[in-house]
Amino acid sequence: MAEWAERLTGVRGVLLDISGVLCDSSASGATTIAGSVEAVARLKRSPLKVRFCTNESQKSLRELVGVLQQLGFDISEEEVTAPAPATCQILKERGLRPHLLIHEGVRSEFDDIDTSNPNCVVIADAGEAFSYQNMNRAFQVLMELENPVLISLGKGRYYKETSGLMLDVGGYMKALEYACGIKAEVVGKPSPEFFKSALQAIGLEAHQAIMIGDDIVGDVGGAQQCGMRALQVRTGKFRPGDEHHPEVQADGYVDNLAEAVDLLLKYTDK
Repeated sequence: MAEWAERLTGVRGVLLDISGVLCDSSASGATTIAGSVEAVARLKRSPLKVRFCTNESQKSLRELVGVLQQLGFDISEEEVTAPAPATCQILKERGLRPHLLIHEGVRSEFDDIDTSNPNCVVIADAGEAFSYQNMNRAFQVLMELENPVLISLGKGRYYKETSGLMLDVGGYMKALEYACGIKAEVVGKPSPEFFKSALQAIGLEAHQAIMIGDDIVGDVGGAQQCGMRALQVRTGKFRPGDEHHPEVQADGYVDNLAEAVDLLLKYTDK
């Protein structure tokens, strides 16, 4: 179709979301989305550059990549842009000592970070650790600071596990913003800096890359705000209403990653 050829002209690289695009998470692990393992393999055999771009904050990067490798994906830690390592770099650069409201699965990423006498709060998808007691302690730390800093690993509203939709970090971030009268700094999608770091890793400009994700706001909207194109897959957290979102319109909608790769390999310049 001529319209797909026009939409994909000049694409030299692909940013891939993980959860909801490659696999769905569950309490016991993860399940591949049909056709996604071979789709990634086909992309990596093509001339297109590939980078994985995730907001995963319940697993360390090492654990996440290990799970994906066990599922059969061709992926390494060096190919993934993830919020926890990026946050650690920011903390070190700015001399910040965080109070951590995070999931135990990602705590090892912060082993080299000084958490004594906190001068900021870092919040991530803490799961069951989002208790009143823990939220209130994060609130207290922020309120005691002259210049409170709240860093959030992403700001998603929800994500999908095999058991259903799950509340994400965004709602808790907004609660702390409201209670403290502050604005959080977001590390992860849809932050422009996060997308730019992923693009820099593969040596491409925004207009040369396309994002493929299941989140109409975080993946599609965030990428488009950076000057990228973006496709939304009808897997993961996709909801039928996404195709009529009042603020974000994807450059295309596809049933799954396999269909997206079919289109990319057919219509991108050889």
